[in-house]
Amino acid sequence: MKSARRLLAPLAALTALVLLAASPAAADPGPPPNSMASLGDSITRGFNACGWYSDCTSRSFSTGDYSTVNSQYLRIRAKNTAINGRNHNDARSGAKSADMYGQAGTAVSQGVDYVTMLIGANDACTSTEAAMTPVATYRANIDAALGRLKAGLPTARVQLISVPDIQRLWAVGKDSGSARSAWSLFGICQSMLANPTSTAQADVDRRNRVRQRVVDYNTQLAQACAAYGPNCDFDDNAVFGYPFTLGQLSTWDYFHPNTSGQQVLASVSYAAGFGW
Repeated sequence: MKSARRLLAPLAALTALVLLAASPAAADPGPPPNSMASLGDSITRGFNACGWYSDCTSRSFSTGDYSTVNSQYLRIRAKNTAINGRNHNDARSGAKSADMYGQAGTAVSQGVDYVTMLIGANDACTSTEAAMTPVATYRANIDAALGRLKAGLPTARVQLISVPDIQRLWAVGKDSGSARSAWSLFGICQSMLANPTSTAQADVDRRNRVRQRVVDYNTQLAQACAAYGPNCDFDDNAVFGYPFTLGQLSTWDYFHPNTSGQQVLASVSYAAGFGW
């Protein structure tokens, strides 16, 4: 029995080492950051959250300072006042994944401790299905941006936030005449939102393919974050899986989050983050 136990002990240790090696590195929270930057598109800019077709960065879920939204920045500031005033919104309305490398360079120049990135809605929300960014291209763009962050801000924490489920947008708005009118008038996300009331198989299949593209983008985000290492945290599809409602969308375009929607984004993304 003693010899059996002697054999089992090293086998158990070896098994533990194999399991540890097979597990992805857990995100390292570290202390609350002293500064932060947000990368992304019009969602991160707070577009249409407080003004007619204009950015409203104060209501950004990430770096905004509007108390009702209670952004990630304000949540961190409640725990670390050193971050006060060091919240940079480097996102740009209309941005796609290809723009993340440039935005990452801006964040590097700011020397921040924490970066959020939410990008991909404009890669999937295009004028036609064929115009969507290919998955491999999307991944290459994300890797390029992350590489720039890692080289320039090697100790900074990075949160990659999943792309929202844009098919949910269609589902909650298709029965609203106001939403359908806005989508058509402004040509919003026609890859998904064209012919919103159609039940023709071609339209059903198209919507499903566009949604699958978003799912594929999120898979790439998860993999890219795992490859980055313990300073990166993916939200595990928390934002993608959130069942947002029509009342959380701007009534000017029925696409961008309103103040309530930004508040939800802040809450969901922060809870799925580093845990400060």
